[in-house]
Amino acid sequence: MKRNTLYACLMGAMLAVPSAHAGQKEDLLELKGTVINLLNALVEQGVLTRQKAQLLVKRAEADAKRQAKSPAASGESNKNVVRVPYVPQFVKDQMREELRAQLREEVKDDLVTEAKQDGWLVPASLPAWAKRFKFGGDIRLRAEADRFGSGNPPYKYFDFLAINKAGGSGKLDNPYLNTTVNRTRLRERLRFGFSAKVTNEVKVAARLSSGNLRDPVSTNQTLGNYFNRYQVVLDRAYLQYAFKGASGDAWLTLWGGRMPNPFYSTDLVWDKDLGFEGLAAKYKYNINHVPFDRQSLFLTVGAFPLQEIALSAHDKWLVGGQVGADLRFFDDSRLRLGLAYYDFRNITGQRNVLNSTLLDYTAPQYMQKGNTLFDIRNDGDQNTGLWALAAKYREINLTASYDFARFNPTHIVLTADYVKNVGFSEEGIFRRTGEHVQPRTTGYQIALKVGMPQVRLWTDWQVYAAYKYLERDAVLDAFTDSDFHLGGTDAKGWLVGGKYAIDDNVWLGARWLSTDAIDGPPLAIDILQLDMNARF
Repeated sequence: MKRNTLYACLMGAMLAVPSAHAGQKEDLLELKGTVINLLNALVEQGVLTRQKAQLLVKRAEADAKRQAKSPAASGESNKNVVRVPYVPQFVKDQMREELRAQLREEVKDDLVTEAKQDGWLVPASLPAWAKRFKFGGDIRLRAEADRFGSGNPPYKYFDFLAINKAGGSGKLDNPYLNTTVNRTRLRERLRFGFSAKVTNEVKVAARLSSGNLRDPVSTNQTLGNYFNRYQVVLDRAYLQYAFKGASGDAWLTLWGGRMPNPFYSTDLVWDKDLGFEGLAAKYKYNINHVPFDRQSLFLTVGAFPLQEIALSAHDKWLVGGQVGADLRFFDDSRLRLGLAYYDFRNITGQRNVLNSTLLDYTAPQYMQKGNTLFDIRNDGDQNTGLWALAAKYREINLTASYDFARFNPTHIVLTADYVKNVGFSEEGIFRRTGEHVQPRTTGYQIALKVGMPQVRLWTDWQVYAAYKYLERDAVLDAFTDSDFHLGGTDAKGWLVGGKYAIDDNVWLGARWLSTDAIDGPPLAIDILQLDMNARF
């Protein structure tokens, strides 16, 4: 594709617009939009980098302004000045068809060459419905060693999730979490999904994964079930609608269904494998109004049902909103900021009246460990019990990261995250439980990553380190990182790790996590994870 042709058309349109009458302006703006869309297509095909496309547009604008102010603009002769006072329709049509033909031929030649080399079909030979689908997935094999500190006391941490499922601690042989017995496990994760382009604005996506219906924050399958088959679950299923501007960028995106996390966040609040169910919307505002410019402000909102309660108006919900900025610079450096507010509604427990079970639904369907709990059963039997959340959770989360790309392709990324549960009330907890509970409602994380942003090609590498401090009621323990401290809150500690690609889309990984309890009984846990990953 001849970039000079695109540049000449773009600059000609910019020069002619100010002096054209209303009808001509509309035609010239259409021509300018066509050229910008072609540039966007070249960027997507990899012919041009996004930075070069931005420079072409800015250079054309600058040249147009300079030539408009030159002596030729006032009638003086200047052989170096290009004036395009009027572009006839047949000329515009011819230019448009020529540009389209050139682009079509180059893309076709590239695809045919790649098809011959890799042995796959030319897209033109596929049926129309097949062209709309994209498939992909990944697999991870993990060896994990969990080592518990010698000073950990046994029988101090109750397994409240197991107790709730059994109907009370007296109905379990061992109602405690493991705090002393070291474990070594082999684990596997498989994910396979597709997306289908319904129209230019509408997309449908779904994904299957390993895992089970009882654990929302892990897709791992532990090996060693007597050669039995694995469970496969529907991990994602959502509809996406994107409202796009003239440059092809989406300024408003809507999601509905079971979707990826729509918020900019880290695993301080949300586990990376967690899926969100409900409705979400993201509005993006381009700061400089320049095509291909990636400096933007954004607003994300969402409403997600957690539990539908039959015969009750107190369904459990998560509603959240986030404002932020995503600033990209010409050297590929990037600054991202996000301020979020997450409100969990109707999730706090309520004690039953004597010998009643009407309020059993206020107990959580899933939890890890750490949050303040109380027994909502009121039947006088010590062998039964049903534990629920004592506090309310309304979290303010501030997240920031700076990706320094001056040494591209090596990036240096510094991330900081802070969370505060402003819904915690000592008086409210005392009314519900009859106990005084001191507030432990803050958490933070600082992380440093050096290497390639994504480990995809052979010899790509990445190393990282982080320190995390998460008090017991800072976040809902059900949805935070399931690896750090073996899941939950009331934990502090370090993690270090790295990745190295041994082939394209195949990489090895290693991670060491060393954590301790903050307020509870002593609980030291060291975790070593060795991974082999493949993406397809």
